[in-house]
Amino acid sequence: METDELLSRAADLRRGVTRLSRRLRLERPEQGEPLLQLTVLALLRSRGPMSPGDLASAERVQPQSLTRTLTALEAAGLVARQHDPEDGRRSLLTITGGGRRAIRDDVRQRDAWLAAAMGEVLSPVEQELLRLAGELMEHLAEADVTALHAPLSRARGRTQSPRSSHDATARAAEAPYRGETVG
Repeated sequence: METDELLSRAADLRRGVTRLSRRLRLERPEQGEPLLQLTVLALLRSRGPMSPGDLASAERVQPQSLTRTLTALEAAGLVARQHDPEDGRRSLLTITGGGRRAIRDDVRQRDAWLAAAMGEVLSPVEQELLRLAGELMEHLAEADVTALHAPLSRARGRTQSPRSSHDATARAAEAPYRGETVG
């Protein structure tokens, strides 16, 4: 794939993700937790106990930038602090049941809006393609790639995705758009 075409696809994806992200923020409950607090809670839920430094690194901020957020989460009972069993000088933060409920309550309204929009605007095949795209976006978000370390020219010669299990599913989901049948 040519570099310009890949950049164009990346720009299209970024625009779509940005617009949907803005819309989903508008669908948040008015009394919900601040977004940075929800981000920290989501990290702790998905990755397990983490040190404040590891949380800051995951969010690409200075540890001091999270101090107020972590203090607020602890005071609200949404996270608990414990000593690191491997290094008693460090502390680890874990999400509590209250933290899990805060995430669930916050996403419930946005998920309801998104499900309604998908059901009204998209066909079943498009819904499946969007679900697959969500998985691929998760994979991209976890990628440790920068423009300096992996030039776009590397992508030109790439013919197989590292997540090839998605390739067959994506081809099957796209088949009706190509006039093919899936059997």
